[in-house]
Amino acid sequence: MITFTLASASPARLATLRSAGFDPIVVVSGVDEDAVLDEARAASGGTLTHADAILILAKAKAEDVASRASAGLVLGCDSMLELDGEIMGKPRDAVTATARWRAMRGRSGALHTGHWLVDCREGHPGATGGVASTAVHFADLSDAEIAAYVATGEPLNVAGAFTVDGIGGSFVESIEGDHHNVVGVSLPLFRRLLGERGVSVTELWRANGA
Repeated sequence: MITFTLASASPARLATLRSAGFDPIVVVSGVDEDAVLDEARAASGGTLTHADAILILAKAKAEDVASRASAGLVLGCDSMLELDGEIMGKPRDAVTATARWRAMRGRSGALHTGHWLVDCREGHPGATGGVASTAVHFADLSDAEIAAYVATGEPLNVAGAFTVDGIGGSFVESIEGDHHNVVGVSLPLFRRLLGERGVSVTELWRANGA
């Protein structure tokens, strides 16, 4: 039996994995995201691509949890929305969330999720990662709709200030690419990463009684 741990506090990621037949153990990392990115920028000479940033964060989270895991597989993820070449993580407050939505409404962005899989199995140490990207087309919300949505509190807790599987789903006109990636974990990419470590998704189904 292969132990599978999700290094994320996201209920949406956990629900997505469970609906796909997995039943991961959840261990939240203690990573300081700003400190990790500052260190990475210093090491790279001051610049990071968007793909680099989210993959570095996913790696840091997975490695932090893996350092406390005795065996098995550990998956770390990090999601950000790109709009006009700028990355948007979780808004700091309601004012920021409101400004984000006024900039996003009626337009399109790209939701990027970095994935890092650490293999802690005896005799199989290693890691692999990748980034999945999905185009998201937003509805042209009114100011009243934005205010009501921000008042729910949901935009403050998610990357890009929106969800496709929650209250915000009404404001996403369409997506191009992997739907699950917008929720927070790309199942096709996860399958490929498992394959790179010599593991089939069906092994995790069996291991978890799916």
